[in-house]
Amino acid sequence: MKVSRSTVVNILKDAGLPTGPERGEATWDQFIKSHAKTLWACDFLRHRIVTKWGFRDAYTLVFVNVATRRAVATASTEHPDAEWVAAQVPLFKAAAGDGATECRVLTRDSDTKFGRPFDEALRAHNITPVRLPHRAPNLNAHVERFIQTVQDECLNRFIVLGTRHLDYLIAEFLEHYNRERPHSSIRFRTPVGRPPPLRLADHPGTVRCRTRLGGVLKHYYRMAA
Repeated sequence: MKVSRSTVVNILKDAGLPTGPERGEATWDQFIKSHAKTLWACDFLRHRIVTKWGFRDAYTLVFVNVATRRAVATASTEHPDAEWVAAQVPLFKAAAGDGATECRVLTRDSDTKFGRPFDEALRAHNITPVRLPHRAPNLNAHVERFIQTVQDECLNRFIVLGTRHLDYLIAEFLEHYNRERPHSSIRFRTPVGRPPPLRLADHPGTVRCRTRLGGVLKHYYRMAA
């Protein structure tokens, strides 16, 4: 004999027991909002490069601040072992700074390249690591989106000749991304600097274009009158 859901609920109510499972203190969205300024996410950017030994995969560890969308990237390597990954933590800590967006919590996926040494290095720098569950890319959406952006808007337009070339391309893109590229999720401001919205009627100056990487990246701005 099958018992209906409502019957089970009524029995629990009569016994004074809760009718649903106990949940955590807050939802994931609430966790993101309450920690956004000091919450960073990280992941590996993998890109194919040309070397004297042929094609190789190079890896760059990238970090994105959830509130400001500011991005930080390490130097690339062909061998992202546990020792290398852990060594990037103090470099990231210095690059993230000690201001209002200082990293206090860092989310990462279950990639085996992270491992225990990475988490231990984070805790040694007063950063709490949060390991995300398997097959949950939406929980790491901010850094996943950044990786897609740098690939589509920059790296996929070049034949990358070694790790030094890759580092140069990513560094140029980061300057553009953090200081010049408007982001719709932060009201079309930039992650660093955040200039006020442009009002054309109040700014009669000439429009200029700043280019990077041979014109692949473009930034338009208005000169002062």
